[in-house]
Formats: sequence, C-alpha cells, structure tokens
Amino acid sequence: MTMTDTRPAASRDPRESDGQLVETDLRPGFRRQLASLDKERAAYVVLLGATALLYLWGLGASGYANSFYSAAAQAGSESWRAFFFGASDAAGSITVDKPPLSIWPMALSVRLFGLSSWSILVPQALMGIGTVALLHATVRRATGSGWAGIVAGATLATSPVAVLMFRFNNPDALLVLLMAAAAYAVVRALESPRALRWMLLGGAFIGLAFLTKTLQAFLVLPALAATYAIFATVPWRTRVLHLLAAFGAMVVAGGWWVAIVQLWPASSRPYIGGSQTNDFLELTFGYNGFGRLTGEEAGSVGGGNGWGETGLLRLFGTDNGGQVAWLVPAALILGVGALWCGSRMVRALATLLLGWLVVTALTFSLMAGIYHAYYTVALAPAIAGLVGLGGRALWQRRDSLVAAGLLGLATATTTAFGFALLERTPDFAPWLRYVVATVGFAAALMVVGARHLPRRMAMTVAGTALLAGLAGPTAYALETASTPHTGSIPTAGPGSSGLGAGLGRPGGGGAAAGGVGGLLDGSTSTDAVTSLLLSDAESYTWVAATVGANSAAGYQLATEESVMPIGGFNGSDPSPTLAQFQELVADGQVHYFISGGGGLGGGGRGGPGGSASTSEIETWVAATYPARSVDGVTLYDLSGG
Repeated sequence: MTMTDTRPAASRDPRESDGQLVETDLRPGFRRQLASLDKERAAYVVLLGATALLYLWGLGASGYANSFYSAAAQAGSESWRAFFFGASDAAGSITVDKPPLSIWPMALSVRLFGLSSWSILVPQALMGIGTVALLHATVRRATGSGWAGIVAGATLATSPVAVLMFRFNNPDALLVLLMAAAAYAVVRALESPRALRWMLLGGAFIGLAFLTKTLQAFLVLPALAATYAIFATVPWRTRVLHLLAAFGAMVVAGGWWVAIVQLWPASSRPYIGGSQTNDFLELTFGYNGFGRLTGEEAGSVGGGNGWGETGLLRLFGTDNGGQVAWLVPAALILGVGALWCGSRMVRALATLLLGWLVVTALTFSLMAGIYHAYYTVALAPAIAGLVGLGGRALWQRRDSLVAAGLLGLATATTTAFGFALLERTPDFAPWLRYVVATVGFAAALMVVGARHLPRRMAMTVAGTALLAGLAGPTAYALETASTPHTGSIPTAGPGSSGLGAGLGRPGGGGAAAGGVGGLLDGSTSTDAVTSLLLSDAESYTWVAATVGANSAAGYQLATEESVMPIGGFNGSDPSPTLAQFQELVADGQVHYFISGGGGLGGGGRGGPGGSASTSEIETWVAATYPARSVDGVTLYDLSGG
C-alpha cells in the first residue's frame, strides 16, 4: 500500500517527497552536530552500562555485608510493624539507630525475592546507577553539554568510596541518591516556569534524606538555599516564598514518620535504638546529631582521637585520602574557574556544588564524635560534578591564558595527589604511580598550550589529562569492587575490606565453630547452633537473646527467626531492663541466651551515660541458668529445659 502525504507542501520537510526521505546533502556543521549527539548518547549508554557492571559484578561475595542492617531488612520482610519502625527483629524489641527509610527497599526486596545477599545489596547498586544518571543530567542541563555530564558521571562512578558504598547496605547509598536528586530539582527550578513545583520536590527529597540519616541530610541545605536565592530569576519576594514552601515540603516529607513515632504509645512500639530515653528526638539531636560534632554521645564508644585526628587536613590523611581525596584540589580549582567564566547556569551549579563540598568537608574534618571514612561518599557527587562542570567551562575558554593555566594547575595537582596516594600502598600496582606522574605532568603542560593546538590534538590532550587523573581512583575502585566487604566499618582501596570481614556470610552454617561476633562485626552461626535455635521455635517470640545487635544479627539471618539484640547496637541502650527481661523469660517468650555478645554493655562500658542493664542481665542469667557449649558458643536455656 502506498501512503500519500496530505500535508500542505509548505509544511513538509524539504528533504521529504511522497513519504520518502530524499537523500540531500546536509550542511557540514549540522552533520557534525548529529554525529556528536549520537556519540554522546552512545557514551551515556556505555557510562550507565559500565557503572552497572562495576556495582553489580560479584556483588554476592560480600554476603550480608553489614549484618546489622541486613537483619533489620529480614525483620521488615516478615513483619509490617517491624518494617515501619525499622526494628532489628521481627518481634520488634528495638529499632536500628537510624530512621527506617534505607531499610525499606531492602526489606521489600527480601519480601519479594527471599533472603539472600543479592536481595539485600542490589537495591544499593541500583541507587548508585541512579545517582550517576542524576549527576549526568544535572551537569548536562547546566552546561548544555552531554560530554560534561559524562565526565562528571564517570568521575562519580569510579570514586573508590562510591564503589564501596553502592555495593554495601549502609544508609549512605540512599542518602547520596536523595541529595543528588535535591540538587537536580533546584537546578531545574532555576530555569523552569514551574519553579515552585521543583522546589517543593527538592525539599521533599531532603526530607526523605532526613528519614535516611537524620541531620547529615541538612549539610547540603545551605548550598541549595543559597543557590536558589542568588540565581533564581523570579522576584525576591517570590524566591523567599519558594524557599519557605520548600522548607515546608521538607518538614512534611521528613516529619510525618517522626510525628507518628512520637505520638505512638511507647509500650506498643519497639524501643528507639541509640537513645537512652526511648525518644527519637533524643536520638536525632544527641547520638546522631550534635553529639557527633562534640563527641559527647550518650551510650556510644566515645569520640576524640578514638575516631582519628580532627583538623582541616583530616580528609587527606591516611584513613581518608584513598577514599575520596584524589580530585578534591582539582574540584576546588575547577569550581572557582566555573564561577569566573561560566554562564549563569554554570555559575549556579558551581555555587551549589562548592557549597555542598565545603560545608560537608569542614563538618567531617572537625567533628569530634563518631566518624568513619566511608562517610566521605557524601562528597563524591559534589567533587565529580565540579570536575565535569568546571572542566567544561574552562575548556571552552582555553584561549584565555588564565583558563588554560587553571586547567593545567588542576591537572598537575591531581597528578601530584594521585602519586602521593598511590605511594601509600606501594605493593598495589607499584608501576601505576609512575605512569600517572609521567603522563599527568606532561598532560598538564600540554593543556596550558592546548589553545595553540589543532582541535583534534587538543581534544586528545584533554582526554589524556582526564585519564591520568582518573587512573588512580579507578584502580582503587576496581580493587574495591573485587574485594568482599562485611562488618560495620568498610573501607575502600587495596587490602581494606573493613572490620568484620569474612563474618556473617550466608552459607556459614558449615563452619567448624561458631562466633558471637562483636561490636562491629556480625555473629556466625553453625549448623548445630542454628538447629538448636530452631528447635521448637514456634513456641517462642525470640528464639534467643544476646548482647548487641551485631551479635544477634548473624543468628537471626541464619534462622530467619527473631533474636533479641539486648542493648541495641552498642549494647548500651536500656532495652530491656533486667526487670523487663525477667518478665519476658517468665512468660516463656525467650528460649536461649547466647553469652559473650559483642556490645559494649553498661556499667560504664557503654560510653558516657550508657545503661547498666546489659551487665545486670548477663549476671542474672549466668547465676540462674546452667550453661552449655555448642561449637564454642555458650548458651543458656531460659525455658528451664
């Protein structure tokens, strides 16, 4: 059948004739634009595909990763009540020491696909891919260049700490995704006639980030608010109203769950883990809030030097440098360059990302309380975005000696930092640091003179500089992806699998001996211990109880039955008290007590203000019930059997 085009001739494309495309010569410039667009799209597909491969390949090797959160996901998959509150066990004795939002995707995955390493970890990997896509979209929108977005996305995807956390099940993966989404929403608000809608969405994303990791989500607020206040095109009064509306959306998105928990009768919900008074607001502003800054966290292990030396150079130290510091100097240089020579949208995004980077970096550097190197994943999108954004802005102005000099300086400092960081692990690819130094410093010199080179040769120089800068972190990222990580404090890079590596993995039941775990690593159950705990399990609310959530987690994951984590994560929360535990035992709700749990306990061992309940419970159990050893694990049968 022949179809006839009935449109008026004036409305037809001049290259069309009777429904067929006439092959005509397009202008060379237009052809180049089409070819460039096709290449950008292909590169974007490659970026996301490579990111997916990096974040998903061999993911199951990490087992349950952080078994503290894996146990909560298992509990949430069994009980909607445990799901809502973020309880550590399905019976709902106590919650994790964070809001529950990051647990919900894992719990739903376990409910749909069953309990496994993959069902626990894949949601975080997908969040990582989503974060890379969002950063690409944000930088592309500000610069008008897909290539700038691809550079930013690739830089984020290969950040060692990003690879670590997007292959792990701590809350940080969701936190970073939501912060990146908020940044994207603010950028959209700057250029959209529907600015209010985008600001409301951005505020909601920060509210959800609060439900992921409480006050850390607010570290990006100054940058987001300042960017909209400075660069929005609407009148000042409207800007203020939009910011207030966004604040309201944040309060609603983050506050609804808090309001329900605060109003819910404490006797009919799980104890709020991490607090000393069963109060979520105390947890938010104390242990997870200002206590992190001052080091005075009731019930914690204390702060100060126990979490590393504080100071402006903390992020470049031995513990942190290899995680994220590779491109920090370049990000600052390129960000300042973007402010100097960029368009309005480029300067707006540079302001947002620089504010994000500086405020978060200073907080991490100076906080005296609990701090872990993997927290620095919150810096990765800002660093990567500045590299793509500032690099593009300065490259467009490379005819200027100042712009060319800033590009050369960024390349040279990145090379120097790369060499220094690689030198800290001399046994890891010892040749790489010399290649980085040779190629990087040569590229830095050539970048300065790129304005005198033919376009194709100049692009080759730029690509070489980029590859030299990413070589070190990419090597660390690949090493991180190939290393299983378990425990509570994972680290990226060569030879760093984190505390508790090798413990708490699925399939561990065949081991020769069990282990009760510790404060920072999960327990390991054997076939004999698991079988014992499962005997007559339906007759008990908790098949066992033990001190510390990590000690309870391994047994719970092995049995898929509730195991009570006495004292919560640190073993220092007053939940349950001795009287409450005695009542539960008298009612026949707890079958076994597993001795030797890894919590800090009470009686002064649980940090400032910690409860003595766990010590009292341990003492009472040992004095009241006979002990038995199974595969090296000491258990007490509380049923009297």
